[in-house]
Amino acid sequence: MSKGSKVVNLKDKMNGNEMDLSLCNLSEVPVKELAAFRKATVLDLSCNNITSIPPEFCKLTHLVKVDLSKNQLTGLPDELGNLCNLQHLDLYNNKLSALPVSFSQLGNIKWLDLKDNPLGPELAKAAGDCLDEKQCKQCAAQVLQHMKDVQEEVDKAREKRFLKEREQEKKKEAKQREREAREREVRKREKAEEKERRRKEYQAQMDAAAAQENQRKKKEEKRKRNGQAADKKAAVEPAPKPQRSSPIGLLLKLLLLLLLGLAGAVAACQLTALREEAACVPVGAALEAGLSWARRQEAVLRQLVQDWSAVAQELLESTQGASKN
Repeated sequence: MSKGSKVVNLKDKMNGNEMDLSLCNLSEVPVKELAAFRKATVLDLSCNNITSIPPEFCKLTHLVKVDLSKNQLTGLPDELGNLCNLQHLDLYNNKLSALPVSFSQLGNIKWLDLKDNPLGPELAKAAGDCLDEKQCKQCAAQVLQHMKDVQEEVDKAREKRFLKEREQEKKKEAKQREREAREREVRKREKAEEKERRRKEYQAQMDAAAAQENQRKKKEEKRKRNGQAADKKAAVEPAPKPQRSSPIGLLLKLLLLLLLGLAGAVAACQLTALREEAACVPVGAALEAGLSWARRQEAVLRQLVQDWSAVAQELLESTQGASKN
């Protein structure tokens, strides 16, 4: 009990199964002390200054009758439904506006007085006037049913809220799965694109290498073909035959040598101091005679050269035809 509460000897207040704590100027319920008196099934706390009931009070499940009339209660604990053996509850002249939903669990309640409390409209309608024993019993039954209806509505609201939260959770999970699926699809597509890019790069490298190899092979084949063609041409072409000098050629060569000799002698006799020598006199005379003869024989010599040229041409053609055959 708090310091402001009056110290009460509970043993002195015990009479059989009744604990009378009325008119004790209590501001709170001595729950711990009461828990030691399990035989006290009837508890009278009327005419005190109690403003609230602690949740621990609801552990006193042995209570059958509780009188809390003429106090200052503004509310009851949510655990009130744990008082499973409670049959009689007097809440006359307090400041209660509502009852906890757990009141619906008081299945053994037979008597209830709620008059002179600022109750809500629906609860006040269910409670009635509570002017006599019969009306208090009716109040217990009607308030119990009313609180069961409230409990049902609360359960429905809770179930609806739970279903809504569950639906929202499912939608959230579905969106999460969709997002994860999209992310997996994006990663899969990126991997496929990366793989395709590497494959194309590899294929391009292989194509380039193949093109270089083909080019190298073509060059090598071309060199081989050129070499084989050169070898074949060398094998096919006959070795050049030594040209045999024709009689006309030999005659011309001798004539040329003779002329060169004569020209040298004439030059020596005509251009040097030897012209006065006795040896050069015949040369000069011969030169004069030769020139005179040459002038006379020019036409004959020209005809002779033409004849020799025709003969030489015929001989050369006959020789080439024989070599071809």
